[in-house]
Amino acid sequence: MAEQKTLYLKLERCVETQKTVIRLGDLGKLVCADSGILEKAKTMKICSFSDRHQKRCVISVMRILEELQKLQPSVEVQNIGETEVIVERAAEKERGLLAWLKTAFVCLICFFGPAFTIMAFHNDIGIGNVFGKIYEMATGRAADGVTILEISYSIGLAAGIILFFNHVGGRRITKDPTPIEVEMRIYEDQVNSALVENADRKGEMIDAS
Repeated sequence: MAEQKTLYLKLERCVETQKTVIRLGDLGKLVCADSGILEKAKTMKICSFSDRHQKRCVISVMRILEELQKLQPSVEVQNIGETEVIVERAAEKERGLLAWLKTAFVCLICFFGPAFTIMAFHNDIGIGNVFGKIYEMATGRAADGVTILEISYSIGLAAGIILFFNHVGGRRITKDPTPIEVEMRIYEDQVNSALVENADRKGEMIDAS
């Protein structure tokens, strides 16, 4: 009796590619003791972007299992990854002056936007008057211009922002993810779940026939 071979799949949740023909090897990692079966499975066609305007497709693991059974009926397939894969058709990266201008524009927004927010908040709560009152209570005389309170507060605010973003220039302070990175991962998971649910409701998911 021939020994049954097992093919292990670890499908990714979201895959970006510039290919028009999507094969199983593009969707994640595959492991099998039989190199022949592994190579056939990796090169097996799953779907294709027939329309050049199509930017995304959602593939169910049931479709993959169906195609693998047709290819190798005797192989046992174990999926230890995702049950749906979102395939994004990545656009070519922009280069040249336009890309630099876009980057500079985003940097300016990220700098002046929070700066304006901080100034508007401080003006709203009247932080200058608060510092003036504290200085007068501590020293017994009215503040004349910028005091140690404003200087200390500005340094502390800058240090807090650096610690919050966990970066100094291109270097990470600690190995822990920042709160923004955590929120971005949560947002990404929610977007992917919504894409899968929408594709399923609209009947656009590539599923078993």
